[in-house]
This record gives sequence, C-alpha cells and structure tokens, in this order.
Amino acid sequence: MRYLKEKTILSYEVNKSVFIAILYPLETLDDLQLSLEDAKSLYPKANHYCSASLYGENQEQQTASDDGEPSRTAGIPILEVLKHHDVTNILCVVVRYFGGIKLGSGGLVRAYTKACADVMKIAKFYEKIYLPSYSITFSYKHVSEIDHYLLDKAEINEKKFTDVISYDVSLKRKDDNLDDIKHLFIGCTPLDPRLCYIDA
Repeated sequence: MRYLKEKTILSYEVNKSVFIAILYPLETLDDLQLSLEDAKSLYPKANHYCSASLYGENQEQQTASDDGEPSRTAGIPILEVLKHHDVTNILCVVVRYFGGIKLGSGGLVRAYTKACADVMKIAKFYEKIYLPSYSITFSYKHVSEIDHYLLDKAEINEKKFTDVISYDVSLKRKDDNLDDIKHLFIGCTPLDPRLCYIDA
C-alpha cells in the first residue's frame, strides 16, 4: 500500500469550468474535515468541493461526496481512481468553478475522473515496509568478513564487544537474508522487524 508524501495540487479547464484537484495525506480521520476546510479556504468562491478518501491499512474506511453535483458523477469517480492506485490514508478534493456550460452526467464523470487521475500522476508516494532484524553473535576472528558482507545487506543498529561480538542488524531489503554467513555465527536471534519508509 502506498502513502502520499505531501499535499499536491493540479488544475485544468474543460468547457470554461475549472477543476482543481487537491490530494491530502491523512494522518488521522480527523484530518478529513480539516483538509476539506483547507480546500474551501484556498478556493472560497468555488461552486463544488467534491471529494473521496481512503483510510486504513486495507482501505477499510472510504468516503465519497458529490457536494451538489448530480448523484454519482463526482465522488464515486474520484474514489474509483484512488482505489486503482494502491493508496491509502489519502483524500482527493476536486474543486469546481462552474463556467456556465453544462457538461452532462457523462462529461462530469470524465472531468472528475481526469482531475483525480492527473494529480495522481504528479504526486509523490512512499511505502511502509517491515524489514527483518536479528541479533547476531560471532567471534572476533570473523569480524572483517561479517562487516564486509553486511555492508550491502544490512544496517547495523547496535554493536556490543565482550568476549564475543554482538550486532543488532536490520536487513535493507525484505528478500535479503544472512544465509551466506550464518555458518560464522555463534548465535542468531530474530528481533522485532524494523519499520522503514521507501519511495514508491
């Protein structure tokens, strides 16, 4: 699942109506209302503030609002775009300034879909991943060999030097492992995985 890095705005015009799509990252569900208020304060004279949101690890919280547009011509199309991008904890508000030319139901669906799809193309996202972590123990004679191996494979979070050496390490990629050097270990204990954020 991908998460939005920062508020992102894009606008375009169709038949004299201006559509401004704003993406907001949501830390909590309270941010929904705050973000809607922000959109209204940024564009106070707009005719509509249509929106959709996804929230939760598995997108379990969903909202969609047509805000005065004909039923299912704005909120649901925006929501469908969000759902097809493997994102969560995100709100898209599409602000519309009516230009005097009616677009019809099909035209509205296309306009709101395009506004959301276009802003998604320029937005920056990240993923949360949990990387395997271990406490490894080994003798001094293997330190250079293990250090060299870990250089590309793992982050060393803590080092302890007693009669043996102990490292707490987190792998850099989910599919990495320590199999090639485990014969050098005196002991290897799994630790809680480390939460990591990577660009997506």
